[in-house]
Amino acid sequence: MGRITSTLRYALTHPVLFIYQIFQYILDILLSPKPPPPHAKLSRPKIAIIGAGLTGVSSASHCVGHGFDCRIFEAGPKSNVGGIWSKVNNTSGLQIHSIMYRFHPSVHWTKGYPDRKQIVSQITELWKKYGLEERTHFDTKVEKVYKDDQGRWIINDPSYGRFDGVIAAIGTCGDPKMPTLPGQEHFKGDIWHSSQLDGKSAKGKKVVIIGGGASAVEALEFVADSDAKHTTVLARSEKWIIPRNPLVDGLLALNILGSETIFSWIPEGILRLFFYRDLFDISPPRNSGKGIFTETPMVNSQVLDMIRDGKASWLRGDTNGYSSSGTGISFTQRSRGVPKNGPGSEKLIDADIVIMATGYKRPSLSFLPDEVFSEPYDPPNWYLQVFPPEHPSICANNCTYVNAIGTVGNYHIGIYTRFLLMYLVDPLARPKSWWMKRWIDMTRFIKSKAPGGAFDFFTYSELIYWFLFTIVINPFRWKWAAFVLFGIGVGLPLSVVRQEDKARSASNGTGLRSIWACDEDGKDD
Repeated sequence: MGRITSTLRYALTHPVLFIYQIFQYILDILLSPKPPPPHAKLSRPKIAIIGAGLTGVSSASHCVGHGFDCRIFEAGPKSNVGGIWSKVNNTSGLQIHSIMYRFHPSVHWTKGYPDRKQIVSQITELWKKYGLEERTHFDTKVEKVYKDDQGRWIINDPSYGRFDGVIAAIGTCGDPKMPTLPGQEHFKGDIWHSSQLDGKSAKGKKVVIIGGGASAVEALEFVADSDAKHTTVLARSEKWIIPRNPLVDGLLALNILGSETIFSWIPEGILRLFFYRDLFDISPPRNSGKGIFTETPMVNSQVLDMIRDGKASWLRGDTNGYSSSGTGISFTQRSRGVPKNGPGSEKLIDADIVIMATGYKRPSLSFLPDEVFSEPYDPPNWYLQVFPPEHPSICANNCTYVNAIGTVGNYHIGIYTRFLLMYLVDPLARPKSWWMKRWIDMTRFIKSKAPGGAFDFFTYSELIYWFLFTIVINPFRWKWAAFVLFGIGVGLPLSVVRQEDKARSASNGTGLRSIWACDEDGKDD
């Protein structure tokens, strides 16, 4: 009775969150694959997954949940489960609404903008729920991925077995980038990277944040919690900031072309008028080539509020180095629209603390075969952005991401994984290298006027269009549509594939059904 009473009270006091919980519960029931029993013997195809972050864990759960074997290779220790989220500050959290960060149907967020602790707990819970501990090799850095004589993939050496497919899930954020600025030896204050702020305090201090991207937002969250005296953000160029509002963010992601259009001035003008308002000077200028559909925007409303309240300043210009007096940063402030290293006025920005919001080094995909990096079909110019045309049995899930309005931690992780499973199980649905390149060429033609290139920027709506188009264009994929898009009904397409295989065998004495009977080039094992 008490539980019913508390549930009713929660529904009355938090109606939106209550509906959100019901929504998540329904998604879990309808779309989550069933975890395998302990020590289950799963079938081929067998997938090698490189990385135990959010993407790697989610991909592995989809593989085993649908009855296919996998192994996860993680370069670090067990504490690295969760990837970049296992390493960032405790004050870090989602800037986008969690409805856009549903990396698995079974995820249950308790609030709209969960913090680091809840995100890591959901990834860890998923890892345990699907029995992935026994399938994870920790402290195993992948140096080389290559094929054996029979067309199976080897990870480092044959001691780990042979695999039919590979999912690279190393993400886009590796070790922190910590550049050294001229005169740093003279600085009398503290210098920290934006990812290493736990246990530190900026209370009553003058803080300078160097960098104007997502890491700067993370640093601003820290100084806001610490009650700093004043914070100055030094950014090299203008960058779009959009409201922390799921409706606004969703509407911006509806641009199915994934690039600037003749109508892009409408949302950009609305943002300047109603969101930036008096601070329009820090938005990218019109006709600057930096439209909202060219780079990943920052999603935050607190930044502009802190500037209006006098708690922070946002300056555009070039950081020259530390002052010889050791009391601050020498900075050349540029007017709006003046390019990097252009003319401006030099000034000294006083600082007790400097936070380097300089981001992270991008992890390298160099362990993959050399041929996947051949121009003009090098990453991110791959089929659906993640499948290299030379090897459709490789999926670099969330590794080739550059810029987007969307997220790398959403529903598409499962879709990409199921695309790979479909390619491995059904050779009639598997794309040929020639057609993969033609799709890339077509997308380049459609987005020929996109400032960032065809694959350097996309919206989530464009991503869904890619998925639907590539399914519809091949009739042999139609039977897989529900499985690929929603994870529903793998049994039906598998049974159809078996019948197709029997018909093929009866006609010419060979079977085409699975990759363990036929490699990508049609050579028998």
